Amino acid sequence: MPASPLSGSLQGLRILDLSRVLSGPYCTQILADHGADVLKVEPPSGDETRTWGPPFVDDVAAYFQGVNRNKRSMCLDLAQPEGKERLLQLLTKADVLVENFKAGTMARWGLGHQELAARFPALVTCSISGFGGDGPLGGLPGYDAAVQAMSGLMSVNGQADGDATRVGIPIVDMVTGLNAVIGILIALQERSRSGRGQHVELSLFDCALSILHPHTANFLASGKVPQRTGNAHPNIAPYDTVATRTAPIFLAVGNDGQFRRLCEVLGSPELADMPEFLRNRDRCVHRAALTRHLHELMCEQDGEELAERLMKAGVPCSIVQDVRAALDHPQTLHREMLVSIGGYRGIASPIRLGRTPATYRMQPPRLNEHQLSFDFAAH
Repeated sequence: MPASPLSGSLQGLRILDLSRVLSGPYCTQILADHGADVLKVEPPSGDETRTWGPPFVDDVAAYFQGVNRNKRSMCLDLAQPEGKERLLQLLTKADVLVENFKAGTMARWGLGHQELAARFPALVTCSISGFGGDGPLGGLPGYDAAVQAMSGLMSVNGQADGDATRVGIPIVDMVTGLNAVIGILIALQERSRSGRGQHVELSLFDCALSILHPHTANFLASGKVPQRTGNAHPNIAPYDTVATRTAPIFLAVGNDGQFRRLCEVLGSPELADMPEFLRNRDRCVHRAALTRHLHELMCEQDGEELAERLMKAGVPCSIVQDVRAALDHPQTLHREMLVSIGGYRGIASPIRLGRTPATYRMQPPRLNEHQLSFDFAAH
C-alpha cells in the first residue's frame, strides 16, 4: 500500500529501525503513528516475529502485525560490506537509529555508537538489550519472561499459596519500548539546543526493576521481602476481586470516601464506621475480615448490574472481562481504539494530541517491500 503524505507532530523525523521482536518495534511504531518516517531494516530472513503464529494474516503472524504498522521494510545483511555500506548511505539522512542486537554486535560490524557519532554527530542512537553492555550480565541475551523471573517481578505475581506467575503480557518488553520512546524524545529535545546527538541505552533488566512499584518502595522502607497476594494490593484495601452470582468484580477502592460509597451501594453504610474499617490502614490490617463481609454482601448479586451501580456512585470497579468483551465495549468503540488499514486491524495509539493526532497510513510491510523504492521523505 503506498504511503500517504506524512503528518503528525513528528513529521520530518527520519528513523532507521534495526530492531526486531517487540521493544524496539513497539517504540518505533509509536513514533511512526505520530508522523515519523520509519524504515524497518530487517535481516534477509526477516524479523523472527513474522513467523510467531498462529494466527496469521496474509501469512504473516499477527504478533508482527501488532507492532509494525506505518513502516517500510528493507532487507540488509549488516555483516556484509554491501549491507553496511547501504546502511551508512541511509544514515546520511537519518535522525535516529534504533537497534536491539546483542550488546557488542554493532561495534563488531564497525557500527558502534562511537563510530557512528564520529561520522554522524547529530545522530541519536538507541540501543535496547537484555542487561546492557557491562556488568556481570553485560552482553548476555535477555527475553521478557526470563527477566520477569530475575527482576523479582514474577515473585509478586500469583496466588499467595501458589507458584510465582509470569505477567500475562510481555510487560517488560512493552515498558522498555515506552522508555525508549521517552529517551529518544529527550535526546532529540537536547539536540535542538546543542545540535549534537547522543546514545540512548535501555536494558530490559533496568526497566523491569523500575516498574516494581510499590514492592521496591515497600521493601526499601521496611526490609520485608514482598510476598504474593493474588489479586489483592499490598497497600490498599479493598483492592481485589470479589465473587458475585454471575461474574467476579474487581474493586479498586483507593480512598475512604470511595469505601463509604461502596458500603452505601451494598446496603451496609455502617460498615464504613466500624473502627477496623475506618481508614485504609485499618482495612489493610483487617483485610481478611473485610473480605468476608464483602463476599457476604456481593455473592448473591448480579455482577454486571452491581458494577454499573458502583461506577455510577464513583467506586472504581469492573467485572472481569475477556479480550473480546473489552474490544466490543462501548467505551472502546467511542474512543475509536480499533483502527483498520486495508486488511490490517489493530489498536490505535492511546496518545491523544489535539492539533496533530496520530495517523494510520500504512499496514505492516511485506518483507523487503521497499528495497527498490525507498527514500526518506524530504523535510
